Amino acid sequence: MNSPKHQPAQPHAYYESNRLLAEYAEFHFGDTWYGVENFPKALADRALRAMADKPMGKALDLGCACGRASFELARQFDEVDGIDFSANFVHLASEMAKQGSVRYPLTEEGELVSDRTRSLKDLRLDACAPRVSFCQGDACNLEQQFTDYDLVLAANLIDRLYKPTLFLDNIHKRMNDGGILMIASPYTWLEEHTPKEEWIGGFQKDGKDYTTLDGLKEILGRNFRLTKAPEKVPFVIRETQHKFQHTLSEVTIWERLPR
Repeated sequence: MNSPKHQPAQPHAYYESNRLLAEYAEFHFGDTWYGVENFPKALADRALRAMADKPMGKALDLGCACGRASFELARQFDEVDGIDFSANFVHLASEMAKQGSVRYPLTEEGELVSDRTRSLKDLRLDACAPRVSFCQGDACNLEQQFTDYDLVLAANLIDRLYKPTLFLDNIHKRMNDGGILMIASPYTWLEEHTPKEEWIGGFQKDGKDYTTLDGLKEILGRNFRLTKAPEKVPFVIRETQHKFQHTLSEVTIWERLPR
């Protein structure tokens, strides 16, 4: 049963702004920049490769944002649930699934914007929409029906959770034996999102550097095994026509150990 003490405050205002929504819509469905591949698609491709000959019944895209990875996973999965804490993100992802296209104003400079329309058909993902569903939710306090997954993708999520250890300690309960957990994160811990005492790495412990990867190994090692060496995957987010964010997200792939 869900415990009220794990209920956070309302979603951070930063993630509910219309400007950020447009930036992420473009990040998911728009152009690529400086030769860097589309990040949600790149993660989904890696996740599908990691599944190899494993069952591909249900997948969970946690922190799905505008939903591109969910649609990409549905190319091979029977069902994909996309969950995000942001109502704005979930609304746009749902609109894309239902209408097949979305339109948003992209900032050029200052108050100047240009309209963009993106469609699943142009991305050759329109046939995947019926297998995808989106809803607002809390990765640290998921509803009971979200279970029995063969794959869980947590993309750029853990360093924005209010209790990442709570999430990591419990996600195995939502997965089938042998299922794959893919975590991608730039490990940008900020107290505005995660209280410092809840950080799982990025500090000194017993007089030595303790990285987020160290924390992941310690926490997940009880229920998962790391299947391959971590990989740094780049992504670019367009803010204006003259300003872009370039970031590296470390991807780790974990296999759920048998019960």
